[in-house]
Amino acid sequence: MTRIDAARLVEEVENRRLAHPVPNALLATDTELTPDHLRRLIGIEAQCHRTELAAYGTMLSRFPHRPAADLYLQLGRLVYDASPKLDECARALGLDPAEMKFRPPESAAYAFDGVVSWVAVQGSQAATGMSSYADLTCYYSGCAELVARVRAVGLKVPDEFLSYYEDDSPDELCRLALEVVQDGLDRGDDPDEVLLCARLLDDSIGDFWRAAAAV
Repeated sequence: MTRIDAARLVEEVENRRLAHPVPNALLATDTELTPDHLRRLIGIEAQCHRTELAAYGTMLSRFPHRPAADLYLQLGRLVYDASPKLDECARALGLDPAEMKFRPPESAAYAFDGVVSWVAVQGSQAATGMSSYADLTCYYSGCAELVARVRAVGLKVPDEFLSYYEDDSPDELCRLALEVVQDGLDRGDDPDEVLLCARLLDDSIGDFWRAAAAV
């Protein structure tokens, strides 16, 4: 039986991104970036943090072995440690705690939460690994582009915002996610499901940016 290589699936994920790029509506030429966009972004992100913590706990309960358990624990810690920094970012932009729990009417604001929750409950181990890899690579690159846009247009933002959103993608965590994918594939996980979940996650991040731009 031919061994399925996680690296080949990553190539396919990247090929699909080239063919169908994940849009960041905050970077659209017809979007005049304002502090309100950034406040909305932070509010949506705070809600995603709460969903992610529950999702990674679910993944850990379903796949409580290495290297999968290590990935979910580290992802949970990443989000847990980021939340106080996001709170600081919110306060610097004039958001109070109540505004961090707002409920926008657009369904796009909940797309990421839905995909992460669905993968956590129904995805294979390899699918959780690849969706995590997709999240890390797609989200962080989008954040870097947003910071570059903020600077290019001369939008005055607090240092807390720049500090939060200009972090690089954690390479070690990306490598661990692919170890989890490979381990899952070696255990018999379906590669087609892996690619499906990666693309669903990519698309949900596109919705995340679209929701933030809907001021």
